Amino acid sequence: MYRCIVIDDEPLALNVLAGFIRRTDELLLVDVTTNPVNGLRRVQAGEADLVFLDIQMPELSGIQFMQLAANQCKIILTTAYPEFAIDGYEYNALDYLLKPISFERFLKAIQKLPALSDKLPEQSDYIFVKSEYKLLRLEINEMLYLESLRDYVAIYTVDGNKILTLQSLASFEKELPAHLFCRIHKSYIIAINKINFIEKSKVVINNQYLPVGEFYKTDFWKRINYQQGSGS
Repeated sequence: MYRCIVIDDEPLALNVLAGFIRRTDELLLVDVTTNPVNGLRRVQAGEADLVFLDIQMPELSGIQFMQLAANQCKIILTTAYPEFAIDGYEYNALDYLLKPISFERFLKAIQKLPALSDKLPEQSDYIFVKSEYKLLRLEINEMLYLESLRDYVAIYTVDGNKILTLQSLASFEKELPAHLFCRIHKSYIIAINKINFIEKSKVVINNQYLPVGEFYKTDFWKRINYQQGSGS
């Protein structure tokens, strides 16, 4: 088991990598932070085995972080700029992930960790849903949100389709990738990357206003890595 920290000044990148780590049994997420100094303190205290590290950060760059960490943990670099890869490898970075990062590429990177090769699951980009008398293949990236309608669940897609199935909302919550989908209400699961904007206690997707239930609010704000009232 590798204890992991994600350090990045981009909230979306933090959320994506945290979701990937939670889906991988061999990894344990111990912290996500936009503050590289705090992350460095945890590494120096022996609290992390693996760090997913952004290279370009205002307070402390990834290269400076690696110099100070001095091989106390494994490091996988993350950045939108491929030209920084060579600098990272000079400090023995395990791998280099170019944003936006896919789960498939993430798995290839952590397979370089000792004892993790051949143990990691493959990720499908689709699911099968029973609708009427057919099994429909649905591409995960085409799903907008799911709505519970008493005995049915309606799945709304980017092409305007509404697919009805007897499968429960709870079963979809377990089946869909946790880094991409979030339950926001007893009646709704949404695709996080399909959110247009958030207004008060409602999420807007494809011009549809969907309520965020009181029970789900705390987890929802954590998932999108936003602290209400902080302005960040």
